[in-house]
Amino acid sequence: MSHDASVSFDWADGHYRFRLPIGQLLELQVKCDAGPPEIHARLASARWRVEDLRETIRLGLIGGGQTPVKALELTRAYVDQRPLHESVSPAFAILTAALVGVPGDQPEEGAPSKKAGAETGTPDGSPPRSSTASRRRSTARPRKSAK
Repeated sequence: MSHDASVSFDWADGHYRFRLPIGQLLELQVKCDAGPPEIHARLASARWRVEDLRETIRLGLIGGGQTPVKALELTRAYVDQRPLHESVSPAFAILTAALVGVPGDQPEEGAPSKKAGAETGTPDGSPPRSSTASRRRSTARPRKSAK
């Protein structure tokens, strides 16, 4: 777990830390000609491109602390020279951490905290009312009262 949307796991020949801060996400976007959410969707739906796998892992290694030269060496050895399907899960995990964080991530000191119900949009944390139900009530014709 981390406090910076990084993930660490066994990959290739060792245990590595991966992180995609803004600089790496911007480069990923250029290299893959798509925004991070689109790349994430391609990885999730098996519509990925080679660059989606390769660049997510390479840039994740750089963001995780590897030198660009070391990251490129690892990518050439363990992405380019291996079956590509082996790289789908690591790339998905790296990009997911960048986009939605990882379990246990806490905001830094002084950062605004979420209030109760902020995720659901209600102060007590209860699920929000269906917008369809609200629309039905607001568009329903008033009933005529029987006299």
